[in-house]
Amino acid sequence: MSIHTPAPRRRPAPGFSLVELVVALAVAALLLAFAIPGYHGWVADQQLMNHARLLAGSMRAARSEAIKRGHRVNLCKSADGVQCTDAGGWDQGYLMHGDFGRTGDVDGPDTVIRFEPPPMDIRVSANRPLKDYVSYTAYGHARLLSGALQMGRFTLCKPGRRAVEVVLVATGRVRIDRIRSICP
Repeated sequence: MSIHTPAPRRRPAPGFSLVELVVALAVAALLLAFAIPGYHGWVADQQLMNHARLLAGSMRAARSEAIKRGHRVNLCKSADGVQCTDAGGWDQGYLMHGDFGRTGDVDGPDTVIRFEPPPMDIRVSANRPLKDYVSYTAYGHARLLSGALQMGRFTLCKPGRRAVEVVLVATGRVRIDRIRSICP
């Protein structure tokens, strides 16, 4: 008599079947197809907001420097980081400088405090009162070189995204607003 012992059952090999792998890859590809455009939009919005924060921070720093130094400090458009320019927009870069003579230019004892290079793919424009410069007095007030009150707004744009504004108010303070208009 022979004792028949049942053959041990074979367990399936660990891992995925081909069908399971194809389904998982299809789901992953579908998720990526929907996520990537949204991610690019989110990155563009963050770049725009970061540059708005940089500009607002530069304005706050200029105000603080004017109070600390006891004389005017200006922000002005500058392509080279050495001299102010009236040509072009704020998206070419800007510099912060002391302005002892109230000329609006870097001359005589004036020194460049800081230079911010141009942003990538972001247009920065300003309305008339801020077209060429922002100037803070030793009291921290934003005033034109003529002494008149200086208020206005910078508009930052990236094509296809909602614009962001950096607003200079009557007290010399700055705020950031996201507006509804879409940049061209």
